[in-house]
Amino acid sequence: MTTTDPTPAATVDEAAISAYRRDGVVRVRNVLTTAEAARFRDAASEASGIATDYAGGSAIFNQYVNVWRDHDVLRELTLHPNLARVATALAGVPLRVWHDQLLIKPANNGAATEFHQDAPYWPHSSSRHSLSAWVALVDVPVEKGCMTFIPGSHRHQGLRAQDLADRDDLFRVAPDLRWEERLTIPLQAGDCTFHNAHLAHSATPNVTDDPRIAHVTIYIDAATTYTGGGHVVTDGLGLEPGATLNHPHFPAVGHDIR
Repeated sequence: MTTTDPTPAATVDEAAISAYRRDGVVRVRNVLTTAEAARFRDAASEASGIATDYAGGSAIFNQYVNVWRDHDVLRELTLHPNLARVATALAGVPLRVWHDQLLIKPANNGAATEFHQDAPYWPHSSSRHSLSAWVALVDVPVEKGCMTFIPGSHRHQGLRAQDLADRDDLFRVAPDLRWEERLTIPLQAGDCTFHNAHLAHSATPNVTDDPRIAHVTIYIDAATTYTGGGHVVTDGLGLEPGATLNHPHFPAVGHDIR
């Protein structure tokens, strides 16, 4: 795998970009400073106590969506220039935010997030690229619920959505992926993985006594159009099928959205 160690203004070089486009994932260390990671960790813990859990009783994780819209500190993280800068370089196309989410695996949750792709869940078409910035706000070793990827699996597109609770579901729709190499990437607080929205990935159970706290900003091609399908972040917005997602809920990277 490719790892890059950026300066405080996070950047990636051409080798890292090429590796990302080949493998579908790259790790960027220290995308946040230690102090930033601690501040955002505390904000995430606070937000999780008042926000709606969209995972609704799942044993896999707690999921809090679009926290940037209600929490000023987490808004800074979702719109963090380091994340946007790296994501844009990796994607190679103009981007906008699709949504953010806190993904928290409670202590000793005992449930894996099984292999799946992200993109099949989204009501998108005409997208040239989409990717997620998965930021560890606490140290995430293997035993706390770190991510495992199948490099190159982002070339499998057009698959139906897969069941995150079924360890065999991805392999029913793409049997060849069962035998491909798997890459597990533990992270320290402030580190980030950027992964393609079609890259198959999973996460181990959290078998520690502390919660795993991760924040994800999902970026999509700014020219992506809406299919009209249902999704928690588009429902009720009155979007027209076939239109681009030119709406304040989906800010273009680098634009003032206040």
